Parts: sequence; structure tokens; C-alpha cells
Amino acid sequence: MTKPTLVVLAAGIGSRYGGLKQIDPVGRHGEIVLDYSVYDAIRAGFGKIVFVIRREIEKPFKEVIEPHFAGRIALAYAFQDLTDLPAGFTAPVNRAKPWGTAHALYACRDAVREPFGVINADDFYGRTSYRILAEKLKQVGGQPNRYCLVAFTLRNTLSDHGTVSRGVCEVDANGLLTKVVERRKIERQGATARYSENDRWFNLSGDEVVSMNMWGFTPSFFGPLGHGLEQFLSASIQNPAAEYQLPTAVDALIHNTAATVEVLRTSERWLGVTYPEDKPVVVAGLRELVKAGVYPEKLWE
Repeated sequence: MTKPTLVVLAAGIGSRYGGLKQIDPVGRHGEIVLDYSVYDAIRAGFGKIVFVIRREIEKPFKEVIEPHFAGRIALAYAFQDLTDLPAGFTAPVNRAKPWGTAHALYACRDAVREPFGVINADDFYGRTSYRILAEKLKQVGGQPNRYCLVAFTLRNTLSDHGTVSRGVCEVDANGLLTKVVERRKIERQGATARYSENDRWFNLSGDEVVSMNMWGFTPSFFGPLGHGLEQFLSASIQNPAAEYQLPTAVDALIHNTAATVEVLRTSERWLGVTYPEDKPVVVAGLRELVKAGVYPEKLWE
């Protein structure tokens, strides 16, 4: 049986965090969030990691990554580049930021030939989440147009130090995703939450099913992903802030009934470093998991 691949979206520079947060240590022995992600992926049964990065961070990224993972699992790299666009499109000269998470995944279209998962480099998803994802990808095999999402409960994914972006999901009685909307400014309100849109605030219960960009796809996804990118560029290429996001790409597919996305719920608590003030929370959370025996004291011994 072919082992699934894990695609790690690591091209973001982390402007709100104030540095290259993907390689900022959070463990007592220098471990970064990615260490825990790859450790969980290996024991869940993934066979290869593809890192999507930007050329300008290649050297510092590899200096941290390769000593940790080389020899433990197959590694590959893909590069998100502003000029890597479908035929007929050219990036405007005033474009500075990447084109978004869907464009980042588009960058590895030639590097993945097996069922694959997708995660963000700077998010901690938890051991159970990787096991759920790997098991589903092994079941699906190479079947086209059958995808999945490991979904979290909103209140388990919020920062106490600012707003976050989450894909808020609607799920039908069969457990299939029917809609996902990227909400870019969600903040905690005690046990509940709220989001801002067009200078207005809207209440959320905190029980909402949300995407943290932990998806499962087969290579058939790259075809419609590229087509969606063409549509996005046709409409928004001159907008310097516009981004083509994975939830948007998936939502278009399910809206056109071109694919099904099974929603797999996880009870894990997200840990992430969106803001500098989040780091102590991540450090403490990982320390508790080490004490509980979920991870060894020294991850790679």
C-alpha cells in the first residue's frame, strides 16, 4: 500500500508574529512546531514530506529542518513564487505578497503523485488529527474527487492575543462539507466568539466546525485547483492584496458538485503562534503533553 504524503505550507513569513515563526523553538530541547507535526505524521503512517517554501527562506529553513528529519522520512521541496502562474498570466510589478494557500499548494503539483494531506507549518494539530487523516487517505487510495477535512471546534482554535482566520464550515447529515467560508477576523469572547466583516461584528457560539487547513486530497485535485487559480487571476490579478485560499478553492468544487469532502472531527486543541504573545501558551501546552507521555522529553532520540 502506498503511504500518503504530507504537504506542509511553510511559505508565510509571519508578519504578525514578527519573525520566521516556522523555525522558532518551542520545545525544551530546541524543537519547533514542525518537529511535533512531522513526528506525529511519521507515527501516523505518512511516507514523505513536501515543504512548500519561498526561495528567500530556503537556506535558514533547511538548516533547521534537515538535521531533524533527514533519514527519518523522505523530504522534498516546492517553491511558491509570484511568477509561477498558469499560461497567459504575468504577476504585476507591484505584487509583493504570495498569492495565498491555494497558490502555495499549486506549487507542488509536480512533486506529489499519491494521496496527500495538507497542513500549515506553524500550526500544531495534535496526534489524533494525523492518525484520522492518514487512515482516511489510505482508505480513499487513488479515488478521484473524494477528499476530506480534519475539522476542529472553533473555541479550541482561538488565540487570546488577537484575531485569527478560520474557515467556518457547514456540514450535512451525511458528514459532507457543504460550504466553507474564510472568516479573517475571529476573536474569543469568553466561551464564545465573534468575527468582523465590513466593520460590523457578528456573534459565534464557539461550537462551529472550522477548518485549520488540515485537508486530505488525491492528485486529481491539482486539475481543478489550477483552473480555479486561472479564474481567480482573471478577476483579481490587479488587486495587490487578493489571495487565492484553499477554503475558497474547495468551496467552489463542492458548490459545483465536482467533488465530495468528508468532514472528520477531531477533539484536539490547536496550538499556534499567530502573535508573539502566543508562544508561551504553545510552550506550556507542549510541555503538558510531554508530561502526559504523548511525546518523549527529547523528541528525536
